[in-house]
Amino acid sequence: MNKLKKAVQSQAFNSFLASLISIVVGLAFGFVLLLILKAPAALQGMKAMLTTGFSSPDRIAKVLYQAAPLLMCGLSVGFAFKTGLFNIGAPGQYTMGAFFAIMCATQFQMPWWACLIASMLGGAIWGLFPGLFKALFNVNEVITSIMFNWIGMYLVNLIFANTPKALANFWGATNSDRTADLNKANPGALIPKLGLDEAFNSPYMNISIFIAVGLAIVMFIVLQKTTFGYELKACGMNKNASRYAGINANRNIVLSMVIAGALSGIGGGLYYLAGTGQYVLEKVLLTRGFDGIPVALLANSHPLGTILSSLFISYLSVGGSAMQPNFSSETTNIIIAVIIYLAAFSLLMRTMLAKLSMRRKEKEEEAKQ
Repeated sequence: MNKLKKAVQSQAFNSFLASLISIVVGLAFGFVLLLILKAPAALQGMKAMLTTGFSSPDRIAKVLYQAAPLLMCGLSVGFAFKTGLFNIGAPGQYTMGAFFAIMCATQFQMPWWACLIASMLGGAIWGLFPGLFKALFNVNEVITSIMFNWIGMYLVNLIFANTPKALANFWGATNSDRTADLNKANPGALIPKLGLDEAFNSPYMNISIFIAVGLAIVMFIVLQKTTFGYELKACGMNKNASRYAGINANRNIVLSMVIAGALSGIGGGLYYLAGTGQYVLEKVLLTRGFDGIPVALLANSHPLGTILSSLFISYLSVGGSAMQPNFSSETTNIIIAVIIYLAAFSLLMRTMLAKLSMRRKEKEEEAKQ
């Protein structure tokens, strides 16, 4: 039992250390890039990136606002990882969740909680198809997920472009910028602020982050404390062995993708039901779904760790915007991207640290002999 505890503690420490090293190296790379581009302002720029997120209540509110959908997409990708699947379809599921939420809010005048449930349903439907193809035909979920990302984006654009109410002038829509302003269309669909906007003096603040954190805790309980979660992880580790043990692997594959899709869909609902962002007919995939990949990897796909990693990435984004005008938005995007995607390689660093630890133990045992 003591050996088991030590092994678990060692794995957790290696995961934490790998993520920390990735972050430090990424920040160092960012600082070197700033020095190359504009040396006199490099130190000031890096300081802005690292301190702006906590500089005022409004900035903190923006960090929390951006972290909520990131957290949901990270949970989506991480949940699928835990069950042996790579859910690269999070952008499409996020888009479908946003679409269902906006349509229910504007076309059917539903309250915010019903719209949020609809966003969960939209994401779940879009996660169902890759799950079915994987379970029934053994088609790689990466291929089907990528295809359904683009299908989802163009389908949403097509429906929005042909929905009469979505083009109404009182929603602030124009021929070139077709959006749905929920503040005018249906104020009841806005996620409640409960006085948080006044406390933080920011229109961005609402209860979205608390909803997202609550769902992260639920996912942790499901994966770690339930038989269902054990079966999902067993299928992820070895599908054939789980079948031999009497677990319905195909069913669990489908359910895993459905749950992952539902989480991404909720992320889309949280973002657009906040009332501060408006959906525009898109020509490229929404990036928040892809951002869920490094969020999950940085957290080692742990639901509770995803809370911290999403806050960190959101914090960098807010700090990056404060680096202007000394550095262009493209420069800050490059730095943030390097930090984020270097952190995504923390899995490789964890493996390296585990090997180093194993070699050290072997040498210690040899020395004792």
